Amino acid sequence: MNILYIHQYFKTPDEGGANRSYYMAKALVKQGHRVTMLTSHNESFKKTKSIEGIEVVYLPVNYSNFFGFYKRILSFLKFVKLSKNFLRKSNSYDKCIATSTPLTVGLVALWLKRKFEIPYIFEVRDLWPEAPIQMGVIKDPLLKCTLRKLESRIYKKAERIIALSPGMRNHIEKIVSDVPVDLIPNMADCKFFEKVETKNENLVVQLGVKDKFVISYFGAVGPVNDLMSLIHCAEISLDLPIRFLIMGEGNGLLALKKYVQNKQLNNVFFIPYGNKEEVKDVLNVTDACYVSFLHKPVLRTNSPNKFFDAIASGKLIITNIQGWIRGLVEKKHIGIFADSDFPAEFKEKIQPFLDSPQLLKQYQSTARFVAEQFFSREELTSHFVQVVEGKSIKQQASVRSIFSLSA
Repeated sequence: MNILYIHQYFKTPDEGGANRSYYMAKALVKQGHRVTMLTSHNESFKKTKSIEGIEVVYLPVNYSNFFGFYKRILSFLKFVKLSKNFLRKSNSYDKCIATSTPLTVGLVALWLKRKFEIPYIFEVRDLWPEAPIQMGVIKDPLLKCTLRKLESRIYKKAERIIALSPGMRNHIEKIVSDVPVDLIPNMADCKFFEKVETKNENLVVQLGVKDKFVISYFGAVGPVNDLMSLIHCAEISLDLPIRFLIMGEGNGLLALKKYVQNKQLNNVFFIPYGNKEEVKDVLNVTDACYVSFLHKPVLRTNSPNKFFDAIASGKLIITNIQGWIRGLVEKKHIGIFADSDFPAEFKEKIQPFLDSPQLLKQYQSTARFVAEQFFSREELTSHFVQVVEGKSIKQQASVRSIFSLSA
């Protein structure tokens, strides 16, 4: 098939960020499909580039994590407009895959179906508009109603829908009942991220963590990520041999750094945001990874990339997320739940792992096992290809059962 893949924020491993679309597109190419990735970049011109068999079309649409809500909306709408302009001249596709966020990529898919009768699969990475509504970013009743109608229309016109978590699937199935919804979570790249038995001494010295228990955070630093919960853990742990490393970027980073400086938290260190190789280096010296979101019901449905990178690396998981992630962490014994509302609990829950390297190693080994058994890249990209080709996903019963876990 000749497939159009629309992802406004497509990234390769060299660029950092989420690489799901890169691996899914590669899997389609491997199966003999032709894939055109329609995306954007912060340049002033359109360009086309071939990346490992994927034809990537970059449209000139500026975007930054530092943009406010309405500036982001303008960026989303500009991408829709430029995508339509491009597709008026290039539309000989058999199928379209549109992946959110933003939800507005669904406008392009709807337009393609109406104008050129090209069917589309819609992939839901985050629940929009529910997330910004619950965050209080979208308050206007008319705008809420308009966006919810758009969400419903995109779902109902899709050939199939891919959800990244059980909570997302449940939300979608409440809106649309006659479109198949397939559950394909984010993947653990067990080939790239290895379980480290002995830390690299050069990296230990370079990052200043010799003889320290290292807790790392990777990813976005914004309102939804609730990184202050990690800082509060650091505040009550000054008397413990713990170092907190934060490798992230976003509009909340400056305020976080100022808070750490003002409070003189000498156990917290910030590392420049890096690509996949640089993340791997920090993971080498890491004992536990912190995975967090604000306490909002919609954020419990998330399928965070950093969680899957962490278990692929065989790291203890510390999370404040309710829902399926907490259920998986606690019931599979791969980490601990640290409630943001009660930061003092963190100290009590992390102490056994400081006291017992054997217990830490046991949890880390189980984390790697869970990654290999249930979230392997090869397995999940195969499922994705099956969906695009119109087949039913063949999941083992053990794999299906992992999605039923909840706190």
